[in-house]
Amino acid sequence: MGRRAGVVETVATGVGLALGVCAGGAASAQPALDPGAFDLSRVPPRTALSVRTLVPGAGWGTANQHEERAALSLAKLYLADYALEHGDGSAEDRDLSERMIRKSDDGAADRIEAKYAYAIDAEAAEYHLRSTHSHGDWEFSTTSTADVADFLAAKIRDEPDSPILAWMEQPADRAADGTRQDWGTARLPLVYGTKWGWADVGDPEVSSVSFGPGFTVAAHTYGTPDQQTEDVLAAWSALMPEVNPKH
Repeated sequence: MGRRAGVVETVATGVGLALGVCAGGAASAQPALDPGAFDLSRVPPRTALSVRTLVPGAGWGTANQHEERAALSLAKLYLADYALEHGDGSAEDRDLSERMIRKSDDGAADRIEAKYAYAIDAEAAEYHLRSTHSHGDWEFSTTSTADVADFLAAKIRDEPDSPILAWMEQPADRAADGTRQDWGTARLPLVYGTKWGWADVGDPEVSSVSFGPGFTVAAHTYGTPDQQTEDVLAAWSALMPEVNPKH
């Protein structure tokens, strides 16, 4: 399907899932997503994982989903959103934002932050992201998988035509620094778009956030890209029947 058609379906399906709407149009007596049905023990503590429908408050996550962890390059989602929604409307801001999302360009993030120094904290206040803080520099910013999943669900629900979503659907195979962008939540079925993050120094640490028809999913792992993929896929095998309910 077309890129924008995919996002529109995401919104429509998200509402249907949250309401428990069956294929015939009748409403189910049970919610389509039941957090108690998922085997969260499949996810080791190294990984925090959050899944959301497009209805506020509907979703699930691991016990550590609200844990404040390094935002890594997922902070670029907040920087880009601020620049696009509250910036000066310049072509430069749009170009830098696209580079941040599609290629995870650190230099573009530095320029946006230099121009809009309080962007991340402003985004945290606007979207009620309690674990998201800039700490004065996007490279040291923190967030949680719950915050990222909630933020992305809000963007899809309220602004399905956002350029951020379009850029997530068309990521570069390799980031600006040469890192291959292909792990974690991007490896799940039905995913339309993804943004990745990773630590450049120190112990391995990676993150990813994706969206698909009616859901968003975010993960952060103290480990390698392959370890995050393993953890996310293990949890997803329990989630898939709930995302595609059969009536």
